[in-house]
Amino acid sequence: MRPAIREHLHHPTHKHKHKLTYMADSTPLLSQSHPADPEPLLIPKHLPSLDETFERYIGDFGWAQLLQAFLVSFAWVFDAQQTFISVFTDAEPPWHCTELGTELCTSVSNICQLPKGSWAWDRAADTSIVSEWTLVCAGSIIKSLPASSFFTGCMVGGLVLATLADSSFGRKNMLFFSCLLMSATGILTIFSPNVWIYSGFRFLSGFGRATIGTCAIVLSTELVGKRWRSQVGVCGFFLFTLGFLSLPAIAYLSRSSSWRYLYLWTSVPASLYCVLVHFFVRESPRWLLVRGRKEEAVATLKSIGAVNNSSFTLSFSGLPFEEEETTNLHLYSVISILLEKRWALRRLSAVMTVGFGVGMVYYGMPLALGNLPFNLYWNVTFNALSELPASLIAFFFIERLNRKSSVLVFTMTSGVCSIMCVVMGEEWASLKIGLELVSFFSTCTAFDILLIYTIELFPTCVRNSAMAMVRQALVFGGVFCPVIVEIGRGNGYLSYGVFGVVIISCGLFVGCLPETKGGTLCDTMEEEENKQRAGSGSGTGTGTGSSLA
Repeated sequence: MRPAIREHLHHPTHKHKHKLTYMADSTPLLSQSHPADPEPLLIPKHLPSLDETFERYIGDFGWAQLLQAFLVSFAWVFDAQQTFISVFTDAEPPWHCTELGTELCTSVSNICQLPKGSWAWDRAADTSIVSEWTLVCAGSIIKSLPASSFFTGCMVGGLVLATLADSSFGRKNMLFFSCLLMSATGILTIFSPNVWIYSGFRFLSGFGRATIGTCAIVLSTELVGKRWRSQVGVCGFFLFTLGFLSLPAIAYLSRSSSWRYLYLWTSVPASLYCVLVHFFVRESPRWLLVRGRKEEAVATLKSIGAVNNSSFTLSFSGLPFEEEETTNLHLYSVISILLEKRWALRRLSAVMTVGFGVGMVYYGMPLALGNLPFNLYWNVTFNALSELPASLIAFFFIERLNRKSSVLVFTMTSGVCSIMCVVMGEEWASLKIGLELVSFFSTCTAFDILLIYTIELFPTCVRNSAMAMVRQALVFGGVFCPVIVEIGRGNGYLSYGVFGVVIISCGLFVGCLPETKGGTLCDTMEEEENKQRAGSGSGTGTGTGSSLA
């Protein structure tokens, strides 16, 4: 339902009334029918904001927007596959004692202390990099190097590419470039002759993957009105779950084949997806307008929404923009803007700290599944399935959930369940698996809400960069996971204790953030500051006024 922009143009205080009403109820303000005003935009007493103007034309959710949002969000499928593919390709395969084995050889023996020829792999050596390159007795650093290289590449890629989607490249081009680089390096990984080259390709894959999720969620949510923004963002999480869930199925079907086939079957479809992005995805109209490219913004909105062609350009022509803040952004200038504003720096520091703890558990738990005495394929499947209820909660209840309290509750729940996995005895093995699933489910929910929360905390001019930095914090937690998992290989649940302590400690920092439920998206730093001052001065809202410094 479109907000009643035309009706409120004649009321100087309509902006504040609209905000107060919207913050109290997340349903956009409904208008009553009034006689049409012949030229309401020529002599307005109050110019509509950019958010209000966009709502006028794309507030309703049409098929064109649905197709665009789905196509953009589908990038999450390939993001998930490349993120967790090492759970299978880098796993230590099962082995057995041979007839030449001595009495010391049992299936629970330390394989590195057994004489050569007394044991053998259950399958062909090329089913895993561990068996193909004889890494089973290598140190923890070597065995965890490929996975750590991937997350390190994500970090470096995020630092290098973080601001390009906000400055020169735009959301669509950045999404295309990231997917193309990730899929190309995935195909090249097939030709790796040793663990060092393999780790290098994993680094490049992570480098390309760094901004996929950021661009996908920001672009998809900027193509729709506020009524559907949260739901569209959560749809990306469903598709990420689909990609995660597809991995154990593909890995099981190719369990007797080389690990290289797993990269082939996941990278080639990603390359084809890049072609679709290039030809069919439209650039964010918000980004185009903020960058001063009004004609392209109008053309994009005409293609995805019901637009009155005669009044559309006029509606945008009167919108005020800070020239230096929107059209002259250079690489990393958006980071400077974030660091110069005390309120923005406070928000960014807090949300990145929370992201670090959530990321360590989110990326670490699937990698640690190989240490547990259960079937790896079923373990990964159950963990992937646990993301579905997390996404459902976010999808159906995101408009009702307070962001701050929700993230706090789910991070605390995850931490407590992880620690209980360590404390409980071995006789409670089945219950430990249940606690691990609850912990991972809570982490997934906190992950989903945290990304939506970040979108709402920062204005358009720096939103993509802020989101990229939060995702940097998430993958920075993932950098340490492979080493923690390898150190805890002797005791499968030891790493879960570390995960629990970290996510509880980091989750407490959400208390430093303002509540954003029911708020409107701002487009400039000045607009965000004015919104906070207005909320603080009126003594109402969601408690965000005190967050402005």
